[in-house]
Amino acid sequence: MRVYLLVMLVAAAVTYLATPFARWLAVKTNAVTAVRSRDVHTIPTPRLGGVAMYLGLAAAFLFASRMGFLEGVFEVNNNAWVILAAGGMVCLLGVADDIWDLDWMTKLVGQVLAAGLMAWQGVQLITVPIGGLTIGSSRLSLFVTVISVVIAMNAVNFVDGLDGLAAGMIAIGGAAFFVYTYLLTLEANPTDYSNLATLIVSALVGACLGFLPHNFHPSKIFMGDSGSMLIGLTMAAAAIVVTGQIDPEQASDGQQIPAFIPILLPAAVLMLPLLDMGLAVVRRLLAGKSPFHPDRMHLHHRLLQLGHSHPRAVVIMYLWSAVFSFGAAALVVVPWQTVLAGLGVAVVVSIILTLGPLRGRERGARHAVPGGQSR
Repeated sequence: MRVYLLVMLVAAAVTYLATPFARWLAVKTNAVTAVRSRDVHTIPTPRLGGVAMYLGLAAAFLFASRMGFLEGVFEVNNNAWVILAAGGMVCLLGVADDIWDLDWMTKLVGQVLAAGLMAWQGVQLITVPIGGLTIGSSRLSLFVTVISVVIAMNAVNFVDGLDGLAAGMIAIGGAAFFVYTYLLTLEANPTDYSNLATLIVSALVGACLGFLPHNFHPSKIFMGDSGSMLIGLTMAAAAIVVTGQIDPEQASDGQQIPAFIPILLPAAVLMLPLLDMGLAVVRRLLAGKSPFHPDRMHLHHRLLQLGHSHPRAVVIMYLWSAVFSFGAAALVVVPWQTVLAGLGVAVVVSIILTLGPLRGRERGARHAVPGGQSR
């Protein structure tokens, strides 16, 4: 555990220290988010925060590769470096978009290429922990992997609309995923706690935590597409790596629910981004517009319309992320009946805080404060 926490600390420290450089680079290259009618922020804000996050991830991976405890993770195969390379591809794609504002088709092609590289090099969905299902066709496995990764990247991109929102949500969900993968490793191999999925998530959480002090309201820099696509791909990669580590046919009756966690937990971590993206796509298609046409109807926009202040809307989204992700992770160690009861209480409390007396105090004043962005 201490080694993973040290990896997390390295990612956080490097990201934090590299963010001022990313901000300087954004200003020099004019990668600045102007104020548009659909945006929440009121002053032009530099982006390219994803550059700092990628440097944090790379530093954490390099550091981990030199640690004796984690050497086996890098010696078994080159999956760690493949994921880092694919992350570099989407980060560069995001940098190009942040500077030159690429069209959606170009970005989609770049995302498919990065996900395809990862799948082609072995980071692939081969087994699904539902009844021991195996994806028999290599082509189908490649296709499912690419689609899953692209969806994850775009889901995080869609939800990245308020200061500190995407980084905080992924840090919270990633923390739950980290606990799960670590416990899974302890159960699967009590003599060797090293695990690629745990390494990936610990580095990702560290990068998000290192970026948050610069990105929380009022934000000094946005992560931009270079950051949102990077953390989406990295989270998807961790989910793909961990999928199949539990054999449901070997699980006892009391372990059947945990056997589904490799699918359930990543979905829970990305629950709000996926929900927001799904609603946005349906809403825009019904209006006869492109699924990528921006608007002010995202979940975070609706929280602002309810009267929540900018920071409070972000914290509420954090709360829902924690409810979903830690609720799913708890299934590993707590009976599902207990988890369901606790989840019900948490959902009721979250609904009260979302719709209750805290809202309305900032109505009319929320647009007067700088910060935030919108998709």
